[in-house]
Parts: sequence; C-alpha cells; structure tokens
Amino acid sequence: MTPRITWDEASARRYGRQLLGTPAPAGTPAAEVVGALLAVHAQVLSAAELSVALRLDGATRQDVRAALWEERGLVKTYGPRGTIHLLPAAALPFWSAALTSVPTGPSPVRADVRMTPEQEDEVVAAVGDALDGRRLTVDELTDEVVARTGPWAGDLVMEAFQQKWPRWRQVMHRAGQAGALCFAPDHGRKAAYTRPPRFDPLPAAEALGVLVRAYAHAYGPVTSRDFARWTAAPRGWAADLFASEASAGGIEEVDFEGTPAWVAAGDTAFPEEPVRGVRLLPYFDAYAVAAQPRERMFPGAASTRALARGQAGNHPVLLVDGVVAGVWHQRRQGRRTTVTVEPLDRLTAAQERELAAVVARVGEVLEARPELVVGKVTTGPHA
Repeated sequence: MTPRITWDEASARRYGRQLLGTPAPAGTPAAEVVGALLAVHAQVLSAAELSVALRLDGATRQDVRAALWEERGLVKTYGPRGTIHLLPAAALPFWSAALTSVPTGPSPVRADVRMTPEQEDEVVAAVGDALDGRRLTVDELTDEVVARTGPWAGDLVMEAFQQKWPRWRQVMHRAGQAGALCFAPDHGRKAAYTRPPRFDPLPAAEALGVLVRAYAHAYGPVTSRDFARWTAAPRGWAADLFASEASAGGIEEVDFEGTPAWVAAGDTAFPEEPVRGVRLLPYFDAYAVAAQPRERMFPGAASTRALARGQAGNHPVLLVDGVVAGVWHQRRQGRRTTVTVEPLDRLTAAQERELAAVVARVGEVLEARPELVVGKVTTGPHA
C-alpha cells in the first residue's frame, strides 16, 4: 500500500533534518550543516551566516566565515535558480553537473544584447582562466575577460541598477555553476572573485539523480512541481526527471495529505510527535523557502504578512510549532542589537520564555547584546 503522510509528520521530519529541533553538535563542520539543507541562500551573507550558525551548537558568525574564507569547506557561488548560495566544497562535482544540466527558459536579455552559445562558452572559459589562482574585483575580471575574448564582451549593454554592465556578465551565474568562478573575500567595498578548487563533475544524469534524491530526503514528501520551482526548471522537464528517477528506484511515491508525492526510496519513516517550539529564521532560510505546500507553511495571516507577492524568504520569520507565525527584524547599533518580533497570534507565557532564549542565541551568533521587543515590524521585505 502507498504510505500516507500527514502534514504534521512531514513538518516534524523536515524540522529535525533541518537541525531546527536539535542543532548539530559543537565541532561539526559547517559544511555538514549546509549539506543537511542542501544549499544556503547567501544573497544576504549575514543571513546565511545566521542560518548556519543557529543550527550548529555554540557557533557564531565567525565560525561560518572561517569555514568559508579560511578553511574553504564552504564555497559562496551561484547555485539553484542562478542565485548566490553557500555550497559544501566537497559537493561541487555533483552540484556543478546538476545545475548546468537544468534547462533554462527564454532569456530575459534583449536579443541585441545576448551572446551566441559559442560566445558564452568562450566567456566561461576566459573567466576560469583569469581567476585561476587569483582574486580579482569585477572590474579587474572584466579587463581580463575582454583581453581573452574581444571588445564585444565589454560592451556596456546590460541594464542593471540604474547603470550598465558589460555584456559578459549575463553569464556570470553560469560561470559560477560551471566551477569557473566563486566569491572571494571582499576587496575593500568591492566584491571579489576567485576560482574554486578544480574538480571533475559527475556525469549529468548521475548528478541529477543525486540532486533529486537529496532534495526528497531533505524536504520530502515533494512533488516534481516543488522541485521545478526550487530549481527554476520547466515543469515538464522536472516531471520527466522524477519519472525517470522513480523508474530507476531512487524515489518512491507516497500519499501526502491526499496528493501524490515522493520521498527517497525506502525513506518512509516519519516522527509520530508533531513539532513544538519557537524559532527565528533569517532572510531566505532554506526551511521556510523550500517546505511545501506553501499554504500550510504560511497559514492564515502569515500568507499575506510573511510572503512578498507569494514569494518566501523576503521576510525573516517567526516559527511556532514548525510553521510561520510572525515576522521579525534586527537592527544593530554598535555592540547591541534590537530584535523586534511581531507574532501574528498571542504567544503563551511558555512561548514567550522560549522566544527570549532564542533571541539570546541570535545575539550569541551575531556577537552582540540583544534586546527583545515584541511589537510591529515596520521594515519592508527584502527586494
């Protein structure tokens, strides 16, 4: 018989596997924590540091920075959806092969600005060559790319933030996904780039299978539509990929609240006890972004207060018993930080005490003295 999974069971397992119930023991490499989430959104690096450190017992933002910039167990690069993520360096062989195999939709770039496929390949190769063993700012990298390709790569034709970027930057995310580029520590106030350690990517089909199974393990039960949204892939392609992986025995079907969904093969054990507790998650935290169905993760008033035009991640969120129950914001001033939490329903006395402990832990991670304020959050969503 097809296993039947309830929302409470799925939520409890995701919560545990995302290290929200019990953080990883002190000393666990930060890369293992990131691997448990698959990837950590890092467009706002401070939020990524908080996502990781809150899941690692006793860790601070400095521990995450050390793993990223000194130990190099983590890599900041372009991940799912072409957006900036932290990835485990050891996982790059499968990530690179999988991400470069995901088909893309129509290009948002104007036809007269686009590059040919041959030019795109030429730029990616030039980026990797220029960054091999070096750290360059984007302006320095532009000079190197133009020198290796031609003046066309440097044409200022890309509309970006009320300015124009050189043509080659339309495939910057592709260079990251291909392993030709990753971020280096900032050079002053400018972003800097380098090349990650060289690796041999897995065969594409193998890598996509690994990604589907890992996604189902971390966030299951899942649907191919969930996966398509998470990877920004065409729905039909994702459905075919899931069907192929099911035929190969990598995933199996379950009944998730009356809807067909998938888990990794044999991974059908779920906790019996529902989630209980209070947590704060920063911008773009993987648990809030990837857990589906979204209407169950953001119930009632949370669907309007904590989502931005239906998109998750733009607000830091308060979790109560595993689902979004409010928003929060922190404002740092020197060595102090004011943490304002806006619950959507009244908290019990026990939940208020737990929230105070969670805010204290946030202060430890940020290396600041925290002050908790329960009230209206006036800050808008992150763009």
